[in-house]
Amino acid sequence: MARLADYFVLVAFGPHPRGSGEGQGHILQRFPEKDWEDNPFPQGIELFCQPSGWQLCPERNPPTFFVAVLTDINSERHYCACLTFWEPAEPTQEVVCAEDATEREEEADEGGPAQLSPATPGPPGQLFAPKTLVLVSRLDHAEVFRNSLGLIYTIHVEGLNVGLENVIGNLLTCIIPLAGGSQLDSVEDGVRTISLGAGDRQVIQTPLADSLPISRCSVALLFRQLGITNVLSLFCAALTEHKVLFLSRSYQRLSDACRGLLALLFPLRYSFTYVPILPAQLLEVLSTPTPFIIGVNAAFQAETQELLDVIVADLDGGTVTVPECVHIPPLPEPLQSQTHSVLSMVLDPELELADLAFPPPSTNASSLKMQDKELRAVFLRLFAQLLQGYRWCLHMVRIHPEPVIRFHKAAFLGQRGLVEDDFLMKVLEGMAFAGFVSERGVPYRATDLFDELVAHEVARMRADENHPQRVLRHVKELAEQLYKNENPYPAVAMHKVQRPGEASHLRRVPRPFPRLDDGMVQWIVDQATAKMQGAPPAVKAERRTTVPSGPPMTAILERSGGLHGNSARRLEVVRNCISYVFEGKMLEAKKLLPAVLRALKGRAARRCLTQELHLHVQQNRAVLDHQQFDFVVRMMNCCLQDCTSLDEHGIAAALLPLVTAFCRKLSPGVTQFAYSCVQEHVVWSTPQFWEAMFYGDVQTHIRALYLEPAEDGDHVQVGELSAREDERSALDVASEQRRLWPTLSREKQQELVQKEESTVFSQAIHYANRMSYLLLPLDSSKSRLLRERAGLGDLESASNSLVTSSMAGSVAESYDTESGFEDAETCDVAGAVVRFINRFVDKVCTESGVTSDHLKGLHVMVPDIVQMHIETLEAVHRESKRLPPIQKPKLLRPRLLPDEECVLDGLRVYLLPDGREGGAGGTGGGPALLPAEGAVFLTTYRVIFTGMPTDPLVGEQVVVRSFPVAALTKEKRISVQTPVDQLLQDGLQLRSCTFQLLKMAFDEEVGSDSAELFRKQLHKLRYPPDIRETFAFTLGSAHTPGRPPRTTKDKGPSLRTLSRNIVKNAKKTLGRQYVTRKKYNPPSWEHRGQPPPEDQEDEISVLEELEPSTLTPSSALKPSDRMTMSSLVERACCRDYQRLGLGTLSSSLSRAKSEPFRISPVNRMYAICRSYPGLLIVPQSVQDNALQRVSRCYRQNRFPVVCWRSGRSRAVLLRSGGLHGKGVVGLFKAQNAPSPGQSQADSGSLEQEKYLQAVVSSMPRYADASGRNTLSGFSSAHVGSHGFLRPQRAALYIIGDKAQLKGVRPDPLQQWELVPIEVFEARQVKASFKKLLKACVPGCPFPEPSPVSFLRSLEDSEWLIQIHKLLQVSVLVVELLDSGSSVLVSLEDGWDITTQVVSLVQLLSDPFYRTLEGFRLLVEKEWLSFGHRFSHRGAHTLAGQGSGFTPVFLQFLDCVHQVHLQFPMEFEFSPFYLKFLGYHHASRRFRTFLLDSDYERIELGLLYEEKGERRGAQACRSVWEYMDRLSKRTPVFYNYMYAPEDTEVLRPYSNVSNLKVWDFYTEETLAEGPPYDWELAQGPPEPPEEERPDGGAPQSRRRVVWPCYDSRPRAQPDAISRLLEELQRLEAELGRPAERWKDTWDRVKAAQRLEGRPDGRGTPSSLLASSVPHHRRSLGVYLQEGPVGSTLSLSLDSDQSSGSTASSSRQAARRSTSTLYSQFQTAESENRSYEGTLYKKGAFMKPWKARWFVLDKTKHQLRYYDHRVDTECKGVIDLAEVEAVAPGTPTLGAPKTVDEKAFFDVKTTRRVYNFCAQDVPSAQQWVDQIQSCLSDA
Repeated sequence: MARLADYFVLVAFGPHPRGSGEGQGHILQRFPEKDWEDNPFPQGIELFCQPSGWQLCPERNPPTFFVAVLTDINSERHYCACLTFWEPAEPTQEVVCAEDATEREEEADEGGPAQLSPATPGPPGQLFAPKTLVLVSRLDHAEVFRNSLGLIYTIHVEGLNVGLENVIGNLLTCIIPLAGGSQLDSVEDGVRTISLGAGDRQVIQTPLADSLPISRCSVALLFRQLGITNVLSLFCAALTEHKVLFLSRSYQRLSDACRGLLALLFPLRYSFTYVPILPAQLLEVLSTPTPFIIGVNAAFQAETQELLDVIVADLDGGTVTVPECVHIPPLPEPLQSQTHSVLSMVLDPELELADLAFPPPSTNASSLKMQDKELRAVFLRLFAQLLQGYRWCLHMVRIHPEPVIRFHKAAFLGQRGLVEDDFLMKVLEGMAFAGFVSERGVPYRATDLFDELVAHEVARMRADENHPQRVLRHVKELAEQLYKNENPYPAVAMHKVQRPGEASHLRRVPRPFPRLDDGMVQWIVDQATAKMQGAPPAVKAERRTTVPSGPPMTAILERSGGLHGNSARRLEVVRNCISYVFEGKMLEAKKLLPAVLRALKGRAARRCLTQELHLHVQQNRAVLDHQQFDFVVRMMNCCLQDCTSLDEHGIAAALLPLVTAFCRKLSPGVTQFAYSCVQEHVVWSTPQFWEAMFYGDVQTHIRALYLEPAEDGDHVQVGELSAREDERSALDVASEQRRLWPTLSREKQQELVQKEESTVFSQAIHYANRMSYLLLPLDSSKSRLLRERAGLGDLESASNSLVTSSMAGSVAESYDTESGFEDAETCDVAGAVVRFINRFVDKVCTESGVTSDHLKGLHVMVPDIVQMHIETLEAVHRESKRLPPIQKPKLLRPRLLPDEECVLDGLRVYLLPDGREGGAGGTGGGPALLPAEGAVFLTTYRVIFTGMPTDPLVGEQVVVRSFPVAALTKEKRISVQTPVDQLLQDGLQLRSCTFQLLKMAFDEEVGSDSAELFRKQLHKLRYPPDIRETFAFTLGSAHTPGRPPRTTKDKGPSLRTLSRNIVKNAKKTLGRQYVTRKKYNPPSWEHRGQPPPEDQEDEISVLEELEPSTLTPSSALKPSDRMTMSSLVERACCRDYQRLGLGTLSSSLSRAKSEPFRISPVNRMYAICRSYPGLLIVPQSVQDNALQRVSRCYRQNRFPVVCWRSGRSRAVLLRSGGLHGKGVVGLFKAQNAPSPGQSQADSGSLEQEKYLQAVVSSMPRYADASGRNTLSGFSSAHVGSHGFLRPQRAALYIIGDKAQLKGVRPDPLQQWELVPIEVFEARQVKASFKKLLKACVPGCPFPEPSPVSFLRSLEDSEWLIQIHKLLQVSVLVVELLDSGSSVLVSLEDGWDITTQVVSLVQLLSDPFYRTLEGFRLLVEKEWLSFGHRFSHRGAHTLAGQGSGFTPVFLQFLDCVHQVHLQFPMEFEFSPFYLKFLGYHHASRRFRTFLLDSDYERIELGLLYEEKGERRGAQACRSVWEYMDRLSKRTPVFYNYMYAPEDTEVLRPYSNVSNLKVWDFYTEETLAEGPPYDWELAQGPPEPPEEERPDGGAPQSRRRVVWPCYDSRPRAQPDAISRLLEELQRLEAELGRPAERWKDTWDRVKAAQRLEGRPDGRGTPSSLLASSVPHHRRSLGVYLQEGPVGSTLSLSLDSDQSSGSTASSSRQAARRSTSTLYSQFQTAESENRSYEGTLYKKGAFMKPWKARWFVLDKTKHQLRYYDHRVDTECKGVIDLAEVEAVAPGTPTLGAPKTVDEKAFFDVKTTRRVYNFCAQDVPSAQQWVDQIQSCLSDA
């Protein structure tokens, strides 16, 4: 029984003590005066009566009623029912508040809390003061309170003849039952009728079960106000401990909403701050850090705005606002959607019928009260589904004297499959759930509706899931029960309470509320109290029972078919493997092991493994031999590696007893247990895991304690008893014990408590031992364990038990961070383990009620246990080292290049998959080649991994992955699990710019010092201090011991000092200091249109345009510097200038005036611009001394020079650096200007303009105009259109960076025009390339590998966008040049993007550059000579380490590749050629791409040494030389589809959609590593098997080719390569000398051509032109295996497009640069009058070479070939030009053994040719033959 009301209080308005404007509440009277002993008077009632503050009101408002809730210090809730009415204010009150009247009016206008309905004002100036009647109770009977207070108010207002004291006295003495119906015998006990003595009658029905909340209509109202989604959000927010704030203008609604939300949370109880109505004075409570549910009047909404982490629900507006920083986890699916749909069915039953054609007659909707219960029923069902089977995860730790229960959260989440679910995780960690466990976990107690539901209805709910009507029926059944609980006897509910009349508050009440007689009320109360004391105490008789547990959760999951379909087969494999291990069939077990390790990814297989292993343990021990032990440990490690720190599936728990059971004998008396080999797992350092294990074991032992058969013989048979007892769970046992507890004697009770306590204590000792086993490493000197398990240090915060307030800090975090030990290295292992165990022991023993004495004993024991175990381990560690190591696979040594040396021998590593699917057996098919086990080698040139896949099913495939050391871009230390033993090992991840990635885990035998040494050596090789220490320089140094080491050093300083002097003294004669140079050979600038790639050193030119006088340099040059000149002239630039007919060397010669451009030697000492070549093309009219001044206007002094001229439009392409800022220009002028004056300030820009004017004047199209000083081509109409291309073209367009061109003034005469473009910088290229690398080689496998994720990361890299921009700009320039305008590209410093654009423009415009020779020339000229900074961009030395790798050249090659894809028949070189260059420009194998300019190469003596030193079988130093040698042997660089169209200008599409990702970035060959070091690539594919000695059937020709393992082009070559290989093989079989593939190919092409002629089909080229229109360019012809004829015809016919009459003018054919191979007649058909071998001296400084010469008297020619069978003529001397044949003298480098008389010279009008025959007679013979030929002419 309980009091209906504890206190009655009368509170009135009073002045504020500090005299502020507002008033405050004063308690006028309270009854009883003294506090009840069991319930003290709550503080702060005055604030809660008027939550908005005490204020006077200008009008008389109607009375208001609401219930506020106060919570006391013991978390007891007090319900304060407040009825407020207004009385005329007394004068003192008015004076106090007069000054504040205006403010109050404003508040009233805003709809302040007082103004609840329109009210008529009193007399003018009259104010009204509030007065409140308050009833304080611990029971929530709001309606009864409303009626009772209403009755008191009515008596006062209506002046009824009833004593108020009596009414209040009766109210305070009214006693009602706590919870009725079911526990009491009759209706009278459950229903209490009360009367307060004023002729009234009220019926109070107490609820049937006091555990179920009373909601009346509050839940239904909440849904009406906010809607389903919002209420669900609030529900989740309250459960996950967020702050919830309700706003409304109505106090009653606020308290209803809060009550409704709490009702929804049942069966969980809200345990944080709960204030349904918060007074204005306490608003700062809202900034509390703890969660809360609070209601605040909407008038104070502004004050709530700045709260950042509070969810605000506006009841009046129907909105819920969730701040950005707050994440409310939703309910797990499918519960979220199911709940939503059921709620909508309850709230809107019409929804289902809305679409029916014939809707049934409308069903009457539930009443609001009933709807309220239905909504609650939905949430009750939801909790039953969420928490189903929770009782199976309870651990009974103690039964007596009080139950101690723990909840195994991890197991619950694991069995539900909701480990990742944020919502459930937070709910289980919350305070509410902790209360739920301690309250509802008790096995023997009164049960309620929720217990029944979760135990018995779960199966029904699962069955009903897809049947909405059945769900609704269930909801209605539950709703009935909830309704019945609140209204057990609806029929009895008859109230009779007087109410005041209508508008009674407006009548003038004769008097204020009277002061009551204290004594009288107190007397009534005392009377009642005395009567109560005499009566026997009413004991609340609870009906306690055993709480039903319901079906176990696993059973629920099994019913839903949660097992994998194919797991039965897997489990079979696991069982077989284990039985093989224990039967000693090791070979069989080894075969099955990989399959077992894969199967162990599944939970069922892991469980099966633990069960199977348990079967092999006898008496807690299983001794194995070494091999068995290794197998078992590997399987255990594999099991544990996927366990999270929580071990939610109980795998680690099941293995824990096993790791202390399996062991092996190391030596007499020394046994090693499995635990010492499975320690490297996060689960062992997680306190939650140990707590759950401990409590589980304690529960087992406590259950066993009570299941022991009673000592006094029981009547039940033993067998029957044990069978029955086996089924009883620990909870059942505990329930039985709790039922018997009161009946036991005190001694018996003491005995049971003691037994339980000692059980827990013994388990604590056992666990201290177990923990020391798994936490102490085998080698205690290793402190790595501490780093790995930093968790050991910082574990107080996290725990799995629910005794703490909430679980702070997730385990994963505490594991990852290194917070545990400030200095892990110095900290001792033992100390850390002791601390960890002590913390654990403290926690579990305190929770389990272990006595303090026992606990102290434990603390003493733990260090001893740890110390003992360390001593045992020392012996084990010592002995285990003596074990013969497991036979590891032999290290495979990599194949090395001739000069490559090993720096570090193989370190054993595992190569791990890196995100590319190929190697791991992904979508490309094929086996899982990775992970592979092998070794990593570091050589002077490469990092190489060689090994074999760990998967034995793959077979004996060797896996090789390597990359050049120079290509390393990033090196990162990682910690990874080794694929075999699943141990956590240190590793390295090396990423290279050649798109290789080595992700390696070091084997445990590799010490950390070895790994560190590897890193240091790698770093040293990657970033040598000097470029001379790179592989390209050290390469071959052993082969040339005679070379003095000084040479390189000498050249550097001499040239440096030289250039310094020259800057000072620019006008002196050129280069006198070069005294030490060798003898000068006259240079020859000759040119053939198609020089063969390997024979540049002896070209014979037939260029007609140059006069003889232009071919020799000016005689003014001193002999000392002619060497320099000849070397410069020989460079690629010069050869190309000659080919293009671009200029002469001296301005003083006769033809100078007609030549618009000249070759200027002004930079031959690199004095003007270090990064330019020595010879430059400039306008004829510009003097050398002016160039110095012009150069200062440009960045890096890179002034505009011509680099190419269009043969058709004669427009020129110029390149330069960007313009300097004005400040820098001014600075230069100030320093260098000799004469001061006003004009000087602007001289730089004047020089610049003059120079550009000279360029414009040099163009044929504009020369006349500039000569007459008129620009007839331009009209004044075009002047204002600067900034875009005008309709009439300018003579010169300057392509510049937008930012730079701002300061350049436009040309007043409109001769040139500025085209500002936006370009990307080198750093953007670098950043983009990094992202591209990560996209193509991710480094870690994608969670779900899909093409989409690759494409997304590719798009993020913006690489293709940059290529699109480059192609776009290049095509624009090509168009301008083609239309006759010249273009100056002037971007950045002139060596990155400028180089890219200029090279692409030439490639697109000039077919010559699309040949092998031409492309080489283009790269040498534009990239090497014009100073692209290869060393800087490639970060070749230590100095460049910070700048990183910037692949400008690679980006250019990618652009070429894109063009190649669109025009496959226009390029003589294959795509492989581009990849080869892309690989080796970064590899530092060759010297070609080292250093930043020709100047630096000369300083190091690189530029010209190759010429003299090329003799001997020395390693190639130049990539071109290497490629020449290689292309003689194999057609790998040649494009069979090469069939160019003459004068074809290519205009590729540049949109991103037309661009393809270059397969150089994505392909990989694991069989041999990158295929770009040709010597290392294995030979041709093995011959078909029938040719092998063992013979074989035809079907054996098949061969498996694995993508990503085999090299597909070699395994499956195209048809032509296949036929050429076949030919070589047949020649070898016949014993004939093998013919070069190129000769064969040329013969085939020629034969093909001849075949086509007699048929009279017309010229094949015309056929091609008509049948294959322009789009043949972009389609390409793909050659597959098949007959030669048909496949080749298309590509061969088009060769004739260079000129329809191939046999006509040879000269024209040779000059046409579009095709290199135009002479297709075979050697037999030629007229050969006399032939033989002669040595010929090449052009200046080039060596003598043996050639096959043919004298053709018919054609009057002397032709020469490479060798006798060569069909390709390498050069022609026209006998018409021969002036004399005379005896010669040996020159430098001539054959040594030949007689001097065997030398003769042939002098032509162009040059003198030096020849040498093999002996004197043959020399004479040749002279005679040539003379006779001349005389015939």
